[in-house]
Amino acid sequence: MSLSGGLAGNGRPALLAHRIWAEEVNARGGLLGRPVELVYYDDQSTGAQVPGIYTKLLDVDKVDLVVSGYATAIIAPAMPVVMQRNMTFVSLFGTGVNSDFKYDRYFSINPAGSDVKETFARGFLDIAMAMDPKPRSIALVNLDSDFHQRTAESARYLAKQHGLRVVYDRAYPPSTVDFTPILRSVQAARPDIVFVGSYPPDTAGMLRAASELRVNFQLFGGPMIGPHITAQKLQLGPILNNLVVWDVYAPEPTLQFPGTQALIERYQPLAAKEGADALGHYVPPLAYTQMQVLEQAVRRVGSLDQAALAADMHANQFDTVIGPLRFDAMGEWTEERNLYTQYQGVQGNGIEQFRKPGTQVILYPPRYKSGELRKPYTAGA
Repeated sequence: MSLSGGLAGNGRPALLAHRIWAEEVNARGGLLGRPVELVYYDDQSTGAQVPGIYTKLLDVDKVDLVVSGYATAIIAPAMPVVMQRNMTFVSLFGTGVNSDFKYDRYFSINPAGSDVKETFARGFLDIAMAMDPKPRSIALVNLDSDFHQRTAESARYLAKQHGLRVVYDRAYPPSTVDFTPILRSVQAARPDIVFVGSYPPDTAGMLRAASELRVNFQLFGGPMIGPHITAQKLQLGPILNNLVVWDVYAPEPTLQFPGTQALIERYQPLAAKEGADALGHYVPPLAYTQMQVLEQAVRRVGSLDQAALAADMHANQFDTVIGPLRFDAMGEWTEERNLYTQYQGVQGNGIEQFRKPGTQVILYPPRYKSGELRKPYTAGA
């Protein structure tokens, strides 16, 4: 798990959710009559560390079950080691990882589904095309990373279907620190809507540059990972207003499942003590689900037989804190659930507003919709 480096902001709360699950399982008597022990190492947010860690876990520590750390870039390097040993593998926030490997014992806890190109950007484009007047042009900006290349491909593909003219389409290198030139170029292209894919440091830089340039776009956002982390919410405050972001959870009344609130209430005081993400709305519910899936399969199968566990996971439904789940042949959710949410009415930098409904309303999908789009995205929206 990424406990240091750029992914630690999500890795540490993920591990905390795993620990909560382990404590609860052990309080119920463990699994197969044995206590659960978590064995983990810090991958330092570096994919190059991952194969050695899984080799040690499986060959030296001789663990019975394996799960992934957080993020596509950390999951992919683990796959060859896990596949070589025929282990069932439940991953966390991996997008399209198994499209190349096609491993039948891989299962993904990520709402993106198996057809990223067809579905990932659909919510963003559906929101855009419902605007009056309809947009005619789009700009695409993304970090040059595996995840964001896949999401940009989805936006490009769906924009063409909607007849939108792509007036800007560029990836920026991970070393980028000044986003003002990028946004000036986007402004010069005069798009109606802007789809951005970025990781936390870039997202903060991009939004600060957008504020300073006083950009004015009818719709602005996308898979801008960053505001999902509480610290970034608090740092950016009102700069978030009218930003539309891909997400997996928001504390809205339309998206409450049995156990969600109880988990968050258990998580938050522990996070405060340990300095992990304060709200825990993004990663912890999915990290806890990752372990629930493993637990339910082990209980149903009644053994640690890896082939039997994989067969069970393909065949059955799982009841989790993020609702019922089923997996398809590729180990992705049979029903994708990409959320697009919008920050509204953020005032100052206080945390309490982000605990309440109405600050981050769900715009898509329609079955979870909890508010209406506000536009444009501009400084002081």
